[in-house]
Amino acid sequence: MSEDHTHVQEFFGARAADWDRRFPGDGPAFTTAVTEFGLRPGDRVLDAGCGTGRAMTALRAAVGPSGTVLGVDLTPQMLAAARQAGRDAEGALLLADVARLPLRDEVLDAVFAAGLIAHLPDPGANLRELARVVRPGGALALFHPIGRAALAARHGRELTPDDMRAEHNLGPLLTGSGWDMTSYADDDDRFLALAVRHP
Repeated sequence: MSEDHTHVQEFFGARAADWDRRFPGDGPAFTTAVTEFGLRPGDRVLDAGCGTGRAMTALRAAVGPSGTVLGVDLTPQMLAAARQAGRDAEGALLLADVARLPLRDEVLDAVFAAGLIAHLPDPGANLRELARVVRPGGALALFHPIGRAALAARHGRELTPDDMRAEHNLGPLLTGSGWDMTSYADDDDRFLALAVRHP
């Protein structure tokens, strides 16, 4: 396991039990983002880096009982917190690395990734792995319940031009990883970039 993985697991593992209580107002932002994502009944969607599964209820509502919801996370404590919150009732939870997903090629219709991209050790390769498991024309949502500026302020830093999530950086990164960005929103109360997998 790389140092990046160890750091991510240690950081989130130590915070998993209190994660939902730390951000109690995020629920509506997740619901709105999933609604804008445009999933359809019967779709097969991956919640990549699902954490405590905060998106899973909205994802299940969007795909309905005939759809598939799969939550994948690298941190066992986060998945344990998701189960304790009852979110395993909305879909399957799997301990796995999004850099090496145990899924067949083109098996999914969509990937929802909340707060994930900043924690990817190799964003280009990792986004290509997400593209691998999605059918051509399938969708990707990169989401955060607050915008880049608010997140930077929370962490006591300033935004810089090389911020990976800046539109001028993210668009080419997605294009080089098998995706075409179709919309981009970076507001105080949410970040949401949507993309479609290349044919």
